[in-house]
Amino acid sequence: MEQNLIWLGVVLLVAGFFVPYFLSFRKSQRSAVQRKDEARAMGIDIPRAQYPMIDRSRCIGCGSCVAACPEGDVIGVVWGAAEVINGQRCVGHGYCEQVCPVGAIKVGLGDITSRPDIPIMTPNNETTVSGLFIAGELGGLSLIRNAIGQGRMVVDEVMRRRNNSVQDDTLDLIIVGAGPAGLSAALTAIQHRLSYLVLDERELGGTILHYPRHKLVMTQPVEIPLYGWLKEEEYSKEFLMETWQTIADKFQVNIKTGERVESVLKKGDRFEVHTQISNYYAHAVVLALGRRGTPRKLDVPGEELSKVTYQLIDAQSYTGKHVLVVGGGDSAVEAAIGLARQKGNVVTVSYRKSSFFRVKKKNEDVMTRMIADKKVHPLFESHVTEVRRDSVVLSTKQGQIEIPNDYVIVQIGGIPPFEMLRKIGIDFGGEQRPIKSLSIV
Repeated sequence: MEQNLIWLGVVLLVAGFFVPYFLSFRKSQRSAVQRKDEARAMGIDIPRAQYPMIDRSRCIGCGSCVAACPEGDVIGVVWGAAEVINGQRCVGHGYCEQVCPVGAIKVGLGDITSRPDIPIMTPNNETTVSGLFIAGELGGLSLIRNAIGQGRMVVDEVMRRRNNSVQDDTLDLIIVGAGPAGLSAALTAIQHRLSYLVLDERELGGTILHYPRHKLVMTQPVEIPLYGWLKEEEYSKEFLMETWQTIADKFQVNIKTGERVESVLKKGDRFEVHTQISNYYAHAVVLALGRRGTPRKLDVPGEELSKVTYQLIDAQSYTGKHVLVVGGGDSAVEAAIGLARQKGNVVTVSYRKSSFFRVKKKNEDVMTRMIADKKVHPLFESHVTEVRRDSVVLSTKQGQIEIPNDYVIVQIGGIPPFEMLRKIGIDFGGEQRPIKSLSIV
């Protein structure tokens, strides 16, 4: 009898621990499977650029990657192994890779030879045109940290191949783009004492120039060539712009702004880079461009009205207005948040999907609160059909509606400069063809 009571106690003790764990585990698995199925149905399980590549044969399902991701819902543990849930939310922080105890995760682009949205590149970011390199988000990886690292890497490779023969009119390299990647490339060129030139049709800063005022930019600690470390994980747009200018002045970076590159030709062992102002020659070219390209438009009647804009720089200049923000990505959500914080604004967001599923976790949390507080009015599964002088017409699930409007902020992405790259001769995934030297139209 005593032995039976002991065994009964052991069974009850084990059950007391095991049953709650089993029920919790089953609930979490059902939730993960449901989120995975929903993501697949919405097409958001497929990443836009970088994403966590998971080796399921090594994964032990500990969930450390899930806890480490600051964006939330990118990864989930499904039946004992990590899986990508919302691939489009990944921005490449890499924390999941760092904390994985068995090295089962690598954040990258996967097999770029099969991806039509990513230029084919070597491990040193050289394209299918010999001597032509890509640095920064044009190659598919986000984050300033990646741009700075790639800018340094490609110029190190240029230095390794450098031919010491002197040609008076030929530089060692030309860098197209004056954002973080271009600036890093220029500073590395200075370190190696290479002759170089940076060209940009706008000003120093690159994509950051288009960010709203006071926007916090995720960097992660990163070392800038010659300058030193940026040790914080977030900086304001203004701080970064001031830092870039300080660096450019201190090291006398050779930049020509206001020059738009119109053609790049490979002639023999050098490139001819033509702008609307002059021609330049170099043995190597670094394309440090963003992926934004030309802003995508609505293509609806009334879009030509002056109240329609594709960029929000200063939300504080809008007060007491009816403003419609079109889009559902981070740019649109951040614009809506900034506008809703200004006195007297009535902010509406039109988005063609059923929820904001592509945005950073921090933005999603703020937007959720603002919607609950009725500071932002979302119109999901809607699209603009006409812009009028004092209103906007939208198609919604309930039918066509017309709302008062003073301004329309369009944030639906851009058309990347892929066609320009193809005309240079750069191959993308699935496009193996004879390489030619062609001009950019």
